[in-house]
Amino acid sequence: MKRSVRTVALGAVAAAITPLLAASPAQADTRNPVIFVHGLSSSASTWNTWVGKFKADGYDSSELFTWSYDWKQSNKTTASQLAAKVAQVRAATGAAKVDIVTHSMGAINARWYVKFNGGTSYVDDFVSVAGVNHGTDISVLCAFYTSCWEMVAGSSFLKTLNSGDETPAASTTWRCTRRATP
Repeated sequence: MKRSVRTVALGAVAAAITPLLAASPAQADTRNPVIFVHGLSSSASTWNTWVGKFKADGYDSSELFTWSYDWKQSNKTTASQLAAKVAQVRAATGAAKVDIVTHSMGAINARWYVKFNGGTSYVDDFVSVAGVNHGTDISVLCAFYTSCWEMVAGSSFLKTLNSGDETPAASTTWRCTRRATP
């Protein structure tokens, strides 16, 4: 049973990221740079394996950006910092848009950026791996941090984030998986 759940989860992740990996190296000048956003109690190094896989599929280091932030702070603060990171990546690469790949809590702070901080203009593809988009009860274990309270199912943060269109911007492609980690 465990093996089949793992196989299904890995298949879902593969299906979510395949479109990002599909571009050939010859198309590198037309691909968007990719920003990887980690989740709770993690760091940019979480993505090292994925970055290696993207490189093996033809991406150049200059197209791949991992990013660390203080996961204990409000997801709204992180979203503002992500806006600055996106601007930095766009300036460094000359790209009009970026693709964002998130894990767990990274999904909600990145979604906040897209929905409320102008990200609809700058994000082309958005991939969420095991995002806590509708909350989790596990985050009460770290309840002394703002970010954890914001992840609790039914929090005012999630109610605001999920009100109206949860996937704004017709120009953004949204892909979500429920399981697997980077």
